[in-house]
Amino acid sequence: MSRRTIANPIKTTGVALHSGREITMVLAPAPSGSGIVFRRDDLGVEIPALWDRVAETQLGTVIAQGRNGVAVIEHLMAAVAGAEIDDLLVIVDGGELPILDGDALSYSRMIEQAGIDKQKGARTGFRLRKEIAVESGDASARLVPAQTREFDFEITFATPAIGTQTLQWEFSREGFARDIAPARTFGFIRDLEMLNKKGLARGASFQNTIAIDGDKIVNKSLMRFADEFVRHKILDAVGDLALAGAPLIARFEGRRSGHALNNALLRALFADPQNYDEIFLS
Repeated sequence: MSRRTIANPIKTTGVALHSGREITMVLAPAPSGSGIVFRRDDLGVEIPALWDRVAETQLGTVIAQGRNGVAVIEHLMAAVAGAEIDDLLVIVDGGELPILDGDALSYSRMIEQAGIDKQKGARTGFRLRKEIAVESGDASARLVPAQTREFDFEITFATPAIGTQTLQWEFSREGFARDIAPARTFGFIRDLEMLNKKGLARGASFQNTIAIDGDKIVNKSLMRFADEFVRHKILDAVGDLALAGAPLIARFEGRRSGHALNNALLRALFADPQNYDEIFLS
């Protein structure tokens, strides 16, 4: 299978989720073998989108080169993985990506509009040799050897607005675009004032975030799925696991897992080369 990049550059401008500032982002074709690279155009710094560059995971995945980083990259990374893009240059003029519609579909549409270009070089991936697991309290994440890329996720929230949701899903480009990419991010009204005081969530709105107030969903008309919350968690996992640098041929099992555990799982995987084989994809 040939490596893939986009055929043409494409640009968008939008509000950053946390800083609330306007960010311009350009997706551009990249040479075969270069992988996914983020360029802080305002600083002249380039950061490879890899698991060992993750510097923060509290309210989104942040990759950094020294003190210079790019935040909330997981939705774009999910769209990139969903389109099976291997090489891409992401140029931004600030420290965070635009949140757009709070999903991966917004980015997927940009990639579709830019077009796909196949290039020299074979696609590679990682196939697991054995199970890898990490946990923290009642949350856990696990990679299990499998023949395809599979996801099994369960979330539980005390509010009946979410409750317990589970979903088993097998990766495909078409399935990602249909089942996962449209799922929007969500947040709790009770946390908003505290986050704003810390300079966070200033770009969150009822147009890009499903808002939960106690036992109610404030903007339910924004929802695209009855189980949108667990689908968005799978979206985040697809994006976080894309920081492996190549597709993981494995079954991901998440139980209340978030960005921190997803990254810890990759660190555990790559801590020992005996955990996986690098293979050519066909």
